[in-house]
Amino acid sequence: MMRDATRGGVATVLNEVARGAGVAVRVDERAVPVRPIVSGACELLGLDPLYVACEGRFVAVVDGEHADAAVAALRRHPVSEGAAVVGTIEPDPAGMVLLNTAFGGTRIVDLLVGDPLPRIC
Repeated sequence: MMRDATRGGVATVLNEVARGAGVAVRVDERAVPVRPIVSGACELLGLDPLYVACEGRFVAVVDGEHADAAVAALRRHPVSEGAAVVGTIEPDPAGMVLLNTAFGGTRIVDLLVGDPLPRIC
């Protein structure tokens, strides 16, 4: 399964997957490829990069047995050289997205209410 992360960012896509399939999505914050310039801008503006529109990016859900091969194939193309396995699908808690933070904690990544930035395109 692949989804465009333009509207609502990665967090919205992951929530739609979790709720639609009745599974939990567990994400490792350190594994999510966020460019330093994006991270810096989000920090200045008080935004979470997981909720920011990611133009030209997608989220793919791949069987765990094939995840490394899928990422390797994507990395062979310059457009997707930053591809990464960022999380896992788990049975519980169904319908939730959990983020293992860089600080060693866990937080819920819920659907965003409203838009963090107005749409400019």
